[in-house]
Amino acid sequence: MQPSAVPELAHTQARPIHWLATATAVAGVVALSSLLQPHPATAAPPSGTRARSVSGSAVPPTTAGVAFPLDCGPVQAKVVRTATGDLDGDGRPETVAVVHCDAPMGTPPDGVYVLTQGPRATRPRIVATLVSPGERTTVTSVDIRDRAVLATVLGYSTDDVPACCPDLKSEAQWEWKDGVFVRSKAAGARSV
Repeated sequence: MQPSAVPELAHTQARPIHWLATATAVAGVVALSSLLQPHPATAAPPSGTRARSVSGSAVPPTTAGVAFPLDCGPVQAKVVRTATGDLDGDGRPETVAVVHCDAPMGTPPDGVYVLTQGPRATRPRIVATLVSPGERTTVTSVDIRDRAVLATVLGYSTDDVPACCPDLKSEAQWEWKDGVFVRSKAAGARSV
């Protein structure tokens, strides 16, 4: 006995009407999705920003308009992280800013700067450089706790390590002592 031939089924043949129906369905989904959008975003601090409460109504210095000491050539300096808090105990907050050149490629090194502002709303000014861009490091986090600046710093074991791939990680801490910021936590770098 020979197997019987299976008759052709109408739905297995792609005809122009099938393609038209599929295109209409896809267009409907696209049109409907353009009507159903998420709610607009609300204002939030920049990524990496940490705000700490400070006594009184003192406002922390802003980084807007500050001329950071970076040589960025044709690109601008970019603030990538900030933290605020009273570092010297005077009741007015300082701002710690992590800044690098906004390079379109590569991993530009970070600088970490402390900004202060006088009580009469004068322009913010840089009072300390905690990490210089010349150190070739990347700062992945910055915070202020108990009047100390805490940061996670990525660096390089040798000049031969490519800038894309830091191979050392350390936790750094600076405290205000006798009118200067003193690094109080050992560099203690470990391999990444």
